[in-house]
Amino acid sequence: MNNKKVVLAFSGGLDTSYCVKYLTHELGLEVYSALVNTGGFDAEEVQQIEQRATSLGVHQHKTIDVTDEFYQQGVKFLIYGNILKNNTYPLSVSAERVFQAIAIANYAKEIESGYIAHGSTGAGNDQVRFDLVFNILAPETEVITPIRDQQLSREQEIQYLKSHGVEMNWEKAKYSINKGLWGTSVGGAETLTSHQSLPDSAYPSPLRKQDTEKISLYFHKGELTGLNGIEYSPVQAIRKLESMASQYAAGRDIHIGDTIIGIKGRVGFEAAAPMIIIKAHHTLEKHVLTRWQQYWKDQLAEWYGMLMHEGQYLDPVMRNIEKFMEDTQGNVTGSVEIELSPYRFEVIGVQSDYDLMNSKFGDYGEMNNAWTGEDVKGFTKILANQTKIHHAINQNPLITKK
Repeated sequence: MNNKKVVLAFSGGLDTSYCVKYLTHELGLEVYSALVNTGGFDAEEVQQIEQRATSLGVHQHKTIDVTDEFYQQGVKFLIYGNILKNNTYPLSVSAERVFQAIAIANYAKEIESGYIAHGSTGAGNDQVRFDLVFNILAPETEVITPIRDQQLSREQEIQYLKSHGVEMNWEKAKYSINKGLWGTSVGGAETLTSHQSLPDSAYPSPLRKQDTEKISLYFHKGELTGLNGIEYSPVQAIRKLESMASQYAAGRDIHIGDTIIGIKGRVGFEAAAPMIIIKAHHTLEKHVLTRWQQYWKDQLAEWYGMLMHEGQYLDPVMRNIEKFMEDTQGNVTGSVEIELSPYRFEVIGVQSDYDLMNSKFGDYGEMNNAWTGEDVKGFTKILANQTKIHHAINQNPLITKK
């Protein structure tokens, strides 16, 4: 490309601050920084990031808000699928990266930029997620990745910025924090080890409440639409729940998983609202869905989460899985009671008009109302038939003959 415009995916942190200076001073490019907000920044934070971009010397800065798109086209299906990577991580950053990359690619095409830049390292997943989307949506645009290409440590970035007169909170820069609607990831020196935990000070939301508190979540067709009897839009409900539950420092954990490039990765996160919503939604589903609905949805959700994690969101199979998951949510309506305590939460129970745990048919472990003992005897005899035939024809090594 013969123009000097470069669109930089900008968050205001250490990596993207380095990129501004490098792209400007070393490559002589016009930097168009773009903050893609997936719900993690309020108006004050957006303004601070814009001021930071300006102070670093960008040619132009833009904030692109994709919070609603992120929920409607991504988060909603993570909830439907009760998706936790490795049974731990709600894909807080994994999911939002694709939507940020799509917005950056569209902006680059809008201003006819010759280059796109991002601050990913060469040892993580984000480099693949961003590059994959750019290859699909903006194949004519050259991608520049200063941190990855120069194999820089955070200390080297800090020294470079200091040499260019940049001042920032260097102590805070020790941790890489990525915040969005669906949770916050926290990376630092401790997560580069296999045995150290993150200090309490590394998490953005400190413990503020010591008592316990009960809250009621209301779901309508799988979407969270109410808290404690007050109706909200799903995005509003997520934000409200996060503001309540984060005061208990709930939803913290460390995720260990396999990266797209084949190495093991470790990252801390706090995701009070996502963890509570997924656990509450899953509990409600266990009451209102049939066994086979749950089984097959679990299989497809596992694939959906894996593909989302690996940046394959644009593959049409994702739309196919979304249609199946959405179809399962017709009866996922009702309330779920949660109890919050310091650093934890508990699902108490559910109420739903579609609850299949209906005493009119029987009370588990107590009394059968819709069948007799003779019915069960006949059912069990037929159920055992094929295995009984197998053992009659083949010698059974589990049975010792005397």
